[in-house]
Amino acid sequence: MKAKEIRSLTASEIQAKVADAYHALFNLRFQHATGQLESPMKLRQQRRDLARLQTILKEKSAQGASLNEAEKKA
Repeated sequence: MKAKEIRSLTASEIQAKVADAYHALFNLRFQHATGQLESPMKLRQQRRDLARLQTILKEKSAQGASLNEAEKKA
């Protein structure tokens, strides 16, 4: 999933995708351990997608926190 697509989602949608990504990563690791994983690149791609989701979620939460601080000062 591209960062541009992720940024268009809401925070709750991103959190749901993070949970799905963790589940998919678990399954890929299990397949890798048992030798059933067809392409090890899938594991790497899933880790990167998860990191991308978490990064954008953190950016959104930081942006929301800075808006709340600005409202309190005003």
